[in-house]
Amino acid sequence: MSRAPTQPAYVLHQWDWSETSLVLDLFTRDLGRIAVVAKGAKRPYSQLRSVLLPFQRIAVSLTRSRPPSSGDDASEIHTLRSAEFIGPLAALPPERLFSGFYLNELLMKLLARHDPHEQLFAAYGQALATLAWADEQAALRAFELELMREVGVLPELGRTTTTLRALEPAAPYRLSGEAGLAEAPLADFQGALAGEHWLALAQALQTQDHAALCTAALAAGPALRTQLRALLHYHLGTSRLRSRDAMRDARALLDAAASVDRSSVSVSGNPS
Repeated sequence: MSRAPTQPAYVLHQWDWSETSLVLDLFTRDLGRIAVVAKGAKRPYSQLRSVLLPFQRIAVSLTRSRPPSSGDDASEIHTLRSAEFIGPLAALPPERLFSGFYLNELLMKLLARHDPHEQLFAAYGQALATLAWADEQAALRAFELELMREVGVLPELGRTTTTLRALEPAAPYRLSGEAGLAEAPLADFQGALAGEHWLALAQALQTQDHAALCTAALAAGPALRTQLRALLHYHLGTSRLRSRDAMRDARALLDAAASVDRSSVSVSGNPS
């Protein structure tokens, strides 16, 4: 039995393992994404119950029975020895929880286990802080870009992918899974982004400037969201994400409830 050094981590997801225990999907700074058994975490008196929460940075102490080896699934499971908050404690507003779960789902689907990404770990923390205190769309677009760059599926944004030509600031370009970044035909440039926007995004990514990346993403507008989502779907092999489906269902329920409320007001106000 070996014990790894204490790790900063985030809880991405958890599953019931038994009546008293959980299996956690943790995103750690030095070990990457790992599976962890939290024994006794569901017991009423367990101190872990109030610590193993999503979107909070924690420090975890882990053990595993033997070193990881290729093809040995059992060796990939760690055991949680302890966990504590290391802050800052910044709860997401209720209306932004689905966006936080969307980030978690992207990490679970695109990151291989035991593949450390220290820079992405920092980017995730910055994205949560932006979600908590600043612009929601900026946080999502910036993290999508940082995640795809870290896993190697984001084309270079400072030049076209196939011809390697430097971008013209005023020319329209479109990003796709098949062609990478390419100049949009003049007859079909609706939804494309001007080169100046791609260049600003490329510069912010290169300098690892999160604030500048958020600013550039906001300036690019809805067209950037459409193109990044298409690229994500291409590499995920699906356009269905549970967090996004849940968000749509919740909004549909809220819209339906609002419609019922308006109808009730209309009926009650009818003098007949």
